[in-house]
Amino acid sequence: MASRALADNELLIERTFAAPARLVFDMWADRSHFMRWLGPVGFTCTEAELDFREGGDWSATMVSDQYGESRMAGRYLEIEPGRRIVMTFRWVHDASHPETVITLIFTERDGKTVQLFHQTPFRDVASRDSHIGGWSEAFDRELAYAEGVTQEPLP
Repeated sequence: MASRALADNELLIERTFAAPARLVFDMWADRSHFMRWLGPVGFTCTEAELDFREGGDWSATMVSDQYGESRMAGRYLEIEPGRRIVMTFRWVHDASHPETVITLIFTERDGKTVQLFHQTPFRDVASRDSHIGGWSEAFDRELAYAEGVTQEPLP
């Protein structure tokens, strides 16, 4: 993504992982990884279906004691193995939010991986801002999960 000022309907979050790009990519592509970190603090991913191919659908359900069930879904638009995923995102339980497009870019630098997450268009700034905390907490969980996986002993 080119360096430019973000519009009010865009969200951009960057995280650096002490893990190879292939692993961080697989945490979005592999259901067994995806379910272990998806969701903000207090949420558990209880279901996920990933038809991980261009044109394939994906869906997930997160549950929390405080907020109940949240369902999301989308379609994979572009996949560059180990490097890039473009997918749509929509809340199944709340049709008032428009479908957005998420672009993920994974770049290895000095033995680490930078994950760049971009989501747009949001209907307004409040909607965009409501996603910042949720995604940030999910990415904190993703980071902790990746560190655990990379520290597991080899078979």
